[in-house]
Amino acid sequence: MADPLLFNPRTYDPAHFDPETRRLLRATVDWFEERGKRRLIEDYRSRAWLADFLAFAAKEGLFATFLTPASAAEGAGQQDKRWDTARIAALNEIFGFYGLDYWYAWQVTILGLGPVWQSDNAAARARAAELLSQGEVFAFGLSEKAHGADIYSTDMLLEPDGEGGFRATGSKYYIGNGNAAGLVSVFGRRTDVEGPDGYVFFAADSRHPAYHLVKNVVDSSKYVSEFRLENYPVAPQDVLHTGRAAFDAALNTVNVGKFNLCTASIGICEHAMYEAVTHAHGRILYGRPVTAFPHVRRELTDAYVRLVGMKLFSDRAVDYFRSAGPDDRRYLLFNPMTKMKVTTEGEKVIDLMWDVIAAKGFEKDNYFAQAAVEIRGLPKLEGTVHVNLALILKFMRNHLLDPVAYEPVPTRLDAADDAFLFRQGPARGLGSVRFHDWRPAFDAYAHLPNVGRFREQADALCEFVTTAAPDEEQSRDLDLLLAVGQLFALVVHGQLILEQARLTDLDGDVLDELFAVLVRDFSAHAVELHGKDSATEQQQLWSLGAVRRPVVDEARSARVWERVEALAGAYEMAP
Repeated sequence: MADPLLFNPRTYDPAHFDPETRRLLRATVDWFEERGKRRLIEDYRSRAWLADFLAFAAKEGLFATFLTPASAAEGAGQQDKRWDTARIAALNEIFGFYGLDYWYAWQVTILGLGPVWQSDNAAARARAAELLSQGEVFAFGLSEKAHGADIYSTDMLLEPDGEGGFRATGSKYYIGNGNAAGLVSVFGRRTDVEGPDGYVFFAADSRHPAYHLVKNVVDSSKYVSEFRLENYPVAPQDVLHTGRAAFDAALNTVNVGKFNLCTASIGICEHAMYEAVTHAHGRILYGRPVTAFPHVRRELTDAYVRLVGMKLFSDRAVDYFRSAGPDDRRYLLFNPMTKMKVTTEGEKVIDLMWDVIAAKGFEKDNYFAQAAVEIRGLPKLEGTVHVNLALILKFMRNHLLDPVAYEPVPTRLDAADDAFLFRQGPARGLGSVRFHDWRPAFDAYAHLPNVGRFREQADALCEFVTTAAPDEEQSRDLDLLLAVGQLFALVVHGQLILEQARLTDLDGDVLDELFAVLVRDFSAHAVELHGKDSATEQQQLWSLGAVRRPVVDEARSARVWERVEALAGAYEMAP
């Protein structure tokens, strides 16, 4: 019997979506299954470009349907086109399940489209919609070899041509799809205007003679390019944004794009989990199945509940993302959480399973070998974990201590266009974002022992912020602040997990087992804070006082283990 909490291609039926979305998601699964495991792994090992996959996507209109906002879709037969984060998340999970290379081509297309869909340039928008309908991919030309994604320091220079346009010269580095993109959104600055007013986002074509593809900077099917423009002609109709709006478009595009990392990570972990549990359950060691050993059961159970937590948090974050607006910007916290917290949880899930299956995780005929490599990339894309941890700290005091009332946010699976994502406005004012009270989510599950235990730790963190928060000097010690950020991230993680658990009537055993893990995590980060060089005596005392032991229930753990054990043989990709 399939586990209803995990994606299983054998039983997958996204009936909660409209008919065309349902058809496209199922068609994508079927394409991968028909391709088979041997071909999938061989393409990964041989670093083959994704031509067959992109031909399938073009034939089905997959990218065009999912990535064309309703406002940019015109004419007959366009009614299914919209930017719908719920179904985008579902496709992320499928791509992650079969291989991150496929997800990456899609992800950087999303990034490349961000500045276009935010632009008032009607001609550029129409051009992008047409390119999508032709099956083209897109690219996001932001980062540079010398500066990374430091957009204040761009060396892509635009010199006015005297006719209302520019000539662009400069290099970009680490640009996905840079080898094939029909449109590359490129960030640069004018040579005749100083400061933020000189920023420009413009559309370039990778097939133009003045566009020089240097190389693929990684050894992978992902084409992560270095390219150089030499006197590239930028016509007025190619300009997407100028001045501060170009800067905002860059940050807001990353806001949209980095949300996709969490569900890709989930897909990777799900496929790897089927392989790992099936192998461990069938492996006999010292006359017993490997899964008979208590430490193996603990590691696989921890991996399973962490994965469930990843899914619950990400699904609930979709609702806040889709319900966002000028007066509700809570997504600006939950979004870096999906990027930072969910993807690092994915690393833990893979590591726990790898400790069990050991050498099996290296074998070339398994999906697990690529999962163990690819899961590492997601925490490092679209801003490092450290960058996103520092970002969420901006919200900590308001979230923990100063809630305001909001209308409840429902589950958002409706066939609506998420238009606000392309009119987010200026990328500032984070300190003014307010949140609903996090406590009712915990109150609803106060009867579960480990939810109650974790609530004690969350309340203790509020006390820390009130009585022992970092002073002005410590606020410049990012090493200490990041430890505090990990504690805060756990509270937010737990909150959205509980909200989604209530909406989906999650099994109480699974939820309590998950919170036993979160209690241990909070205690570990508290001990880490205790050991920081600049931690004050008061902070050290608080840290040790926040350590808790999870509530042990052998019968509960055994029931959750039965769910994990049932994954053995539940799915094996067609050969």
